[in-house]
Amino acid sequence: MKRLIGILAPGLLLWAGCGLGTDEGPKPAEAFVGPVELEILGELAPDAPVVATLHHGDRVEIIGRRRRFAKIRAAGGAEGWTDGRLLLSPAAMARLERQGRIAARLPSQGKATVYDTLNVHTDPNRQAPSFYQLEEGILADVTAHRVAPRRPYEPPRTENLPTPLNSYAPPDTTVEGPADDWTLVRLENGRAGWVLSRMLVMAIPDEVAQYAGGRRITAYASLGRVRDGELWKHHWVWTTISAARRPYQFDGFRVFVWSTRRHRYETAYRERNLVGYYPLEVQREEEPGGTKRVTFSLIVREQDGALYRRLYSFSGYRVRLLEKTLWTPPAAEEEGAGYVSLPPAEGPSKFERLLGRIAELLGL
Repeated sequence: MKRLIGILAPGLLLWAGCGLGTDEGPKPAEAFVGPVELEILGELAPDAPVVATLHHGDRVEIIGRRRRFAKIRAAGGAEGWTDGRLLLSPAAMARLERQGRIAARLPSQGKATVYDTLNVHTDPNRQAPSFYQLEEGILADVTAHRVAPRRPYEPPRTENLPTPLNSYAPPDTTVEGPADDWTLVRLENGRAGWVLSRMLVMAIPDEVAQYAGGRRITAYASLGRVRDGELWKHHWVWTTISAARRPYQFDGFRVFVWSTRRHRYETAYRERNLVGYYPLEVQREEEPGGTKRVTFSLIVREQDGALYRRLYSFSGYRVRLLEKTLWTPPAAEEEGAGYVSLPPAEGPSKFERLLGRIAELLGL
């Protein structure tokens, strides 16, 4: 095999070199538009005319390259130039679609919105393609969190997703160098992508949010509601975190109840100095007599280093810890249960790897 490669390599180099300095590649490659909108230019010049405007997910063919720029042909036949980093490979597109399917199975940790336009990225990286923009008033479901280092973006070569989505790392695990908190949000169009956590505003009523005291609200849920005159008011449980870039999702939680006597929210229960992880979940069960039993649960790392699921009951204005059970993160193969598991992509053959390496060396 080595002798065969040695014989073929010079010929492959000569064949690949024939395309240098030309717009046309030897064979069109399939790709997909990454951004919400993508304008393709007739030439690589600042004043070049826009020949077509494409949209996220549109299929194109790469028919030429110059450095990082790609010449593409759209489905309608329009041809033009764009930044190649704005295109998604078939593997990256499949990865994004799978990310949406997985996020659809994750429990919502509350809805969030923004005060200003916010880009939704394919990966937790500022330079990753943005395929959607959250506008003020648009709601998205919070489903997962990750701390990611700030580094140049490298488009994924396979459709494999990082595992897990929710990190159950020890609390002293830190990312070296500059890093950002990222939140995976589930959108109404079925897609799911990553946004900077600090730009999100959890859509819990302001009369409750005002008690955050500088902490970031990371999850919230309704525990039921009560009628006060003509108004219906919800009781709430929320989780908050006091510092950024932590490998866990909250360090405290609080239960708010609406007082029909004082006509305001009051704290019914509170815990601090925790190391807690998603998901926060609320359960409602019918009991004999037509009454409803409301419970909520959280995942907390205790002093022995193990993870426990804490189950609390909520009745009237009272909160009580019912049980603590040893908790094991969902098995990796349980796609959508907090972890993401994907079968390994079938790797290229040695000959295909050789061709790819030669193409990289030649800048093709």
